[in-house]
Amino acid sequence: MDDKETNWERIARFLFEGSMLKHTWRTGYPFLGKGRESVAAHTFGVILSAMMLARDVPGVDMEKLLKLCLVHDLPEARTGDANAVHKRYVTIDEKSAITEMIQGLPGGEEIADLLSEFRDCKTTESVLAHDADQLDMLLSLKEHLDTGSSDAALWIPYVRDRLKSEGAKALADAILKEHWASWWMRQLLGNNAKEREINKLNKN
Repeated sequence: MDDKETNWERIARFLFEGSMLKHTWRTGYPFLGKGRESVAAHTFGVILSAMMLARDVPGVDMEKLLKLCLVHDLPEARTGDANAVHKRYVTIDEKSAITEMIQGLPGGEEIADLLSEFRDCKTTESVLAHDADQLDMLLSLKEHLDTGSSDAALWIPYVRDRLKSEGAKALADAILKEHWASWWMRQLLGNNAKEREINKLNKN
């Protein structure tokens, strides 16, 4: 940090950098043939999933868990998002991205420590953060499956198998049983709305 630069100015630059995730697209969707999502939108889904997943986990540090989820993809502001295909051919220097991202940043060491804990995946909180990461992907795949992308079904078992905690596995099973729009269909059309629509289509 420049000697003349204040902490607030350095924080402001960091926030601009973090905001790049609003404009950084997750690159796996073209391989599904449809859909588009920013890294920031994914991060929101991960945080929400983690908050619900950890409710009944004894002794979990909820603050740390949510921080892990918040920063887990932060280096992608510099590296971009690389999907499974890209990673076969491209090596991402995440360590350098993190080092330069936090240089001179107040609280930067905490961010580096959180990212290291997330990568190691040994603590309860980091395991739950990883599970929440996969659950958000599972939600997206289920939405794509319900809206006509049969290719999403090919990925669902692989994502389900990555889950580690029993709570995450139970939540995954519940996600896969629900229709992606059931949250409003049930309220406006009744509990059996989806079944009625399917029966109507079958008769036609």
